[in-house]
Amino acid sequence: MEPLKLTVVSAGLGQPSTTRLLADRLAEATARDLAGDGRPVDVQVVELRELATDIAHNLVTGFPAPALGAAIEAVTGADGVIAVSPIFTASYSGLFKSFFDVIDPTALVGKPVLIAATGGTARHSLALEHALRPLFSYLRTVVVPTAVYAAAEDWGSEASGNGSGANGGTGGGLTDRVNRAAGELAALLRGRPATVDEPETVVPFAQQLAALRPE
Repeated sequence: MEPLKLTVVSAGLGQPSTTRLLADRLAEATARDLAGDGRPVDVQVVELRELATDIAHNLVTGFPAPALGAAIEAVTGADGVIAVSPIFTASYSGLFKSFFDVIDPTALVGKPVLIAATGGTARHSLALEHALRPLFSYLRTVVVPTAVYAAAEDWGSEASGNGSGANGGTGGGLTDRVNRAAGELAALLRGRPATVDEPETVVPFAQQLAALRPE
């Protein structure tokens, strides 16, 4: 059986990084869920911190360096994507946004995506809904219902089940949320359509207005 390709995008800046830690846990949970069906999974991790200079050059020149080109191909060619960003000033990081800016906006249409984020306080958990989810909705991906946010206190409170409950999930700790989101992504990967419709043509606003004018 052909393995499913799962690409993990981690925008953590530190090393080690809680962003990478969360990304790895989500990938492991997704692969474990799919293993129950005997479906092999090929996981590839894209560390954006290693591509920061290449991303900046691409934004200026329009051409990706070989390493960045390989990362873009890994994301666009994947059956599913896990995208994790640290939250800075109530939104995703600039590095995270810049990476998806250099990808063709039609290259991810219909692709299953699990979004997640990390931050120092649970107050930033809503960034998943007002920043990350709209970004991937704009790219016309299929975003799983459960988004996972891990605040600093989540890493030490899993046993008690007292987590930040991102995406409205007030019940269960971080492990519960990771498993729920991974299960949703695995379900999409099992039933993902073989083909995706071409993006619909956008009619310019001026042309729409002209069509409304009386003869």
